[in-house]
Amino acid sequence: MKTQSKRRPQPLSPDSSPNPFDILTEEIVCKILDHLHNDPFATKAFSLTCKAFYFIESRHRRILKPLRPELLPRIFHRYPFVSHLDLSMCPRVDDNTLNVISSTWKATLQSINLSRSRFFTNAGLSSLFVNCSGLVEVDLCNATQLTDLAASAIAEAKNLERLSLARCKSITDMGIGCIAVGCRKLRSLCLKWCLRVGDLGVELIALKCKQIRSLDLSYLPITEKSLNSVLQLQHLEDLVLEGCHGIDDDGLSTLDQSCKSLKMLNLSNCQNVTHTGLSSLINGTEQLQQIILAYGSSVTSDLVKCLNAYSKLQSIKLDGCTVTWSGIKAMASLNAPVKELSLSKCLGLTDDGLSFLVQSHKDLRKLDITCCRKITYTSIDIITNSCTSLTSLRMESCSLVPKEAFVLIGARCSFLEELDATDNEIDDEGLKSISRCSKLSILKLGICSNISDEGLAKVGSSCSMLKEVDLYRSVAISDEGIAAIGEGCPALEMINIAYNDKITDNSLISLSKCRLLKALEIRGCLGVSSIGLSAIAVGCKQLTVLDIKKCFNINDNGMLPLAQFSQNLKQINLSYCSVTDVGLVALASISRLQNMTILHLAGLTPNGLAAALLACRALTKVKLHASFRPLLPQSILGYMEAHGCVFHWRDKAFQEMDPKGWKLHFGRSSSEVP
Repeated sequence: MKTQSKRRPQPLSPDSSPNPFDILTEEIVCKILDHLHNDPFATKAFSLTCKAFYFIESRHRRILKPLRPELLPRIFHRYPFVSHLDLSMCPRVDDNTLNVISSTWKATLQSINLSRSRFFTNAGLSSLFVNCSGLVEVDLCNATQLTDLAASAIAEAKNLERLSLARCKSITDMGIGCIAVGCRKLRSLCLKWCLRVGDLGVELIALKCKQIRSLDLSYLPITEKSLNSVLQLQHLEDLVLEGCHGIDDDGLSTLDQSCKSLKMLNLSNCQNVTHTGLSSLINGTEQLQQIILAYGSSVTSDLVKCLNAYSKLQSIKLDGCTVTWSGIKAMASLNAPVKELSLSKCLGLTDDGLSFLVQSHKDLRKLDITCCRKITYTSIDIITNSCTSLTSLRMESCSLVPKEAFVLIGARCSFLEELDATDNEIDDEGLKSISRCSKLSILKLGICSNISDEGLAKVGSSCSMLKEVDLYRSVAISDEGIAAIGEGCPALEMINIAYNDKITDNSLISLSKCRLLKALEIRGCLGVSSIGLSAIAVGCKQLTVLDIKKCFNINDNGMLPLAQFSQNLKQINLSYCSVTDVGLVALASISRLQNMTILHLAGLTPNGLAAALLACRALTKVKLHASFRPLLPQSILGYMEAHGCVFHWRDKAFQEMDPKGWKLHFGRSSSEVP
């Protein structure tokens, strides 16, 4: 009897040399790679482990986001199966680059992002769309250079489903007509700020692209003439008409179509539309779930009554509108499961109105009452007593709400995940109460002068899921409170401790334990130095945004560790620091660095600046003092601009720190410019 032979595992790599990892199947290795896709450094380390892993990683990768177009030739052959290409970090993408892309990944490419890229023309796009027949998603936002010729090239993408042309201001109705005829499978189209597209273009889209689900027509010069066709789209779910000033009541009253499938309607900044026009527009809609009427006409009973028939309505946004008592009563009577209510900056909103409203909608999950300056303790008492399932409460600058009200929030709203209490009277007792909200992930406490380390420490020890903390100008906070956040909040991704004079290097050393930290703002913290920044650089390797403006004690010694360890850094503000040519040139070695603000660096010379600019290959935006403009060689500026970098020249006088701590007037100082 023959014995069954056991099949030996095949080596994972083409190399036949012995490898202990060969016992792993390719399927297992791919599963490991699936868990590393969010960390490019982990993926790189993985691929360098051995030839087997290098080989598998090259075949496994489907998503690619190169730092510079010059890197593309090196990766064309290494990654043969790329399906999603994001070129948003490549400001210069020319036709030749698109030609190579279209020939390399013509069988696999499904989506491409060119939203921040320039220098390509209709010729490059034509090559891309003709060769890559599998493309279903294209983002061409901000491509102001594209004309109708480019639109005719887009029309070659017969399988395209999602297309964004926001701010393509040179494309006209003729170009949109070509897209409508060629791209019949479109499901999502954004034409926001395409100012030369009018009724004709929109009407052609509606007539030819019957599968449209989402349509953004914001700020287009359209009228009711094209809306009749749009409303006939049987699958339309999301319609954005923000800032369409050509739409008014008289025109909407002539509509003879309704869109039964519509789920979301955005009529923000449409001041010419009142309840009369709204009623005509949504008449017959059966699935409406969200309506946005921000910065529009007054909220009256007649306006709200238009929404009475929509039993599935879950989200109502009325930011910046004037609300009337009759409108409030009508909203309270709505027979709909409203989960989200946004009343930010609503004039006329008082305790009586807000209290009456929330008592009728006790299932609210999100409430925004930012800058509603007439509400007091009474409103918060009723909100927290009625809406105990709140997950998000935004109440910045509710100046009449006393500190006692914040105790109620923590005591009654235990499911809270987001709280914006910026510029309020909250104190330590309020923070201690809010620390009961164990699911809290976003906490904004900017300009809260009554809180101290005692309250913040309680939050740090109890809210381990915190991802975002804003303590801008909360001047009583010191190292002790930040230490509690650093110790107790390992998921922290963003923290703002700007203009707090009690913050020292010890705070930064504490925050260096937060390995996931991506954004750090410490501008105006006079007690921090290069020592603390070095700790951040070593500990927080995911850091992408750093603002150290007016941190006078940070010098070149802080830049060197950043250059060595912070390879994910994309944006930095160095203004007023003690950094010289040496530090700036060191920073230039960070391959992902795209955005720099460099104002009033006393140790910076034209030669040092020129060297740094030439070394920063990924730069897309630089803010410089106007005095450098005549001192830099025009050839260097031309070279940088040709590679996609935009210079912003500022003629600002040197600003000393206010010795009294920057007096505040209605929030942040008007003299401060980001």
